[in-house]
Amino acid sequence: MTDVSETIKSRTSANHYDPARKLSDEALAQLIELATCAPSAFNAQNWKFVAVRSDEAQTRLLPLAYNQPKVLDAAVTFIVCGTLQPHLALPGALQPAVDVGILDEATFNGWVGAANGMYKDNATLQRDEAVRSAAMAAMTLMLAAQGKGMVSYPMIGFDAVGVADAFALQANEIPVMLLTVGYAAAANWPQKPRKDVAQVLSFA
Repeated sequence: MTDVSETIKSRTSANHYDPARKLSDEALAQLIELATCAPSAFNAQNWKFVAVRSDEAQTRLLPLAYNQPKVLDAAVTFIVCGTLQPHLALPGALQPAVDVGILDEATFNGWVGAANGMYKDNATLQRDEAVRSAAMAAMTLMLAAQGKGMVSYPMIGFDAVGVADAFALQANEIPVMLLTVGYAAAANWPQKPRKDVAQVLSFA
């Protein structure tokens, strides 16, 4: 892994990939393992990733991604999903932290109760949380790829309903973005200049 500052400052949204360079199951699993280190409310980990990498699956995804060539050229396109109803799966997500002594039973029960109170009857908050969690996981995945010498591109240009249907997503799995990952080909832009810090930072 490179220094984190270098990784962040060198990350670009890459349009051009070397289609000859593939990623193994192990490499994909390592990327997702790092992605799941992202934060989520109550540590609900309410995300799911579908790795689209076979020729057949890429061809199926292509028209749903408005025929963007990087879907075919990248080693993988992840369908990054956030999941609704995080309160239902929260006990299972938190139990490992109890088992290793990070959370005590009182905290466990308090978080489960609070999550039920927040999300159970609030579909809007469930969706907001799904998008937040998926976005944070996607950013972590992009930085993980960059640190391993790869490039990535987050895509909001896709048919979300069509993707959900074509890849048999469950009703509670919301496709938040597509994320291509692979090895760079020529002609990618460097990172574009950002606004000056003074334009976006205020102090209170």
